[in-house]
Amino acid sequence: MAKRVLIIDEVHPSLAKELRALGFEVDEKPYLSASEVDIHGYQGLVLRSKLLLTAEFIATGSLEFIARAGAGLDLIDLDYCESQHIAVFSANEGNRDAVGEHVIGQLLSIARKINTADSEVRAGNWNREGNRGWELQGKTIGIIGYGNMGQSLAKKLQGFDMQIMAYDKYAPATHRLEDIFERADILSLHIPLTEETREMVDLEFISKFKKPIILMNSSRGAICSLDAILAGLQSGQLIGLAFDVLPNEQVARWSDAEKGRFRAISAFPQTIFSPHVAGWTRESYWKINDALIEKIKAFYQL
Repeated sequence: MAKRVLIIDEVHPSLAKELRALGFEVDEKPYLSASEVDIHGYQGLVLRSKLLLTAEFIATGSLEFIARAGAGLDLIDLDYCESQHIAVFSANEGNRDAVGEHVIGQLLSIARKINTADSEVRAGNWNREGNRGWELQGKTIGIIGYGNMGQSLAKKLQGFDMQIMAYDKYAPATHRLEDIFERADILSLHIPLTEETREMVDLEFISKFKKPIILMNSSRGAICSLDAILAGLQSGQLIGLAFDVLPNEQVARWSDAEKGRFRAISAFPQTIFSPHVAGWTRESYWKINDALIEKIKAFYQL
């Protein structure tokens, strides 16, 4: 009997096509709400971020694998999956190039004041001196998290003649975190959201940098405390900010306090934001599928 796979989010059509070619029976139901998802009778589940996969929910089925069409796995109870021998796949390889390019784009925008200069010219204000920028050459960037995303960024930055420092708790060959605090002009975050990293970037963390820095986050919003970010901007310890993610990305449901805090942060002209699209390109749409297919094939030795 063919193994059954349920796809509950929009993914590139090639994924279902490839799975069927491998002999799987595939049900595509991206229209389901989170409360309507039923995994009973399926051996595989493919999703992006539709629902939180708790141990209680996973136990309602008999899954053999969970494939996330993206990088982060913070919505999945990994400990329970391991205890039940359920394989969990992510597709970090699929969007690493997209993330690296996006971070560089945001960094260049801050360095050369591209976003503010564009707004001023559109408003009829031709202010050359006010939009004098600075060059990346010779600056030191610290990269925290040196997996697929961090390494992709480092590789793409090499042509800018920057000093690149990387720290990863699970990669001993990288630099010490203390060295990044000492030397970095720019910090880019590429780490998963865990209990250890939740609000890791707080006032104490920011205060450890010996120089004012530009902070960039394209990993998970909850890694940064927005209260600390605002304080860092106000004090001048943060001289630039590029966020592709926020702690609460349901902007239509923000409380008055959340709205006020974001207004205060975004009022600083050296800030730039994007709606969690660093890894979201036409190419990564199908590259993610390719990465997942290869992992599923390896798991079943197909």
